[in-house]
Amino acid sequence: MIVVKNYLKRKSKKGGEFFVLVLSGGIEPVRSAEGQLYFTSRTCTVAASFDENMCKDLIGTKFPGSIEKVPCEPYSYTIPNTDKVVELSYKWDYVDNPEEVMREQLLDSEVVH
Repeated sequence: MIVVKNYLKRKSKKGGEFFVLVLSGGIEPVRSAEGQLYFTSRTCTVAASFDENMCKDLIGTKFPGSIEKVPCEPYSYTIPNTDKVVELSYKWDYVDNPEEVMREQLLDSEVVH
């Protein structure tokens, strides 16, 4: 289940403004590189065609789906509150059909042989 946690105003490459909804998935346990267990929630943003008032009204709305790790072109990311820069090759996306993500990440049988 996904919940709308917030919204943000963004600028397009052409200079126009639009809003994105900040989505959050359910809580999940994760083990850190040091072996410590902590709880987190996957988040992502999705562009919206709504005005600001509608975005405000949507905060707290729940709907089906999940936030999944999806491969993408590598990019540099600065870890918040640090100066550490890492290279990532994935992003978090809202998915309303988990089978779609599985198909995208599976190799063709011809490649495996």
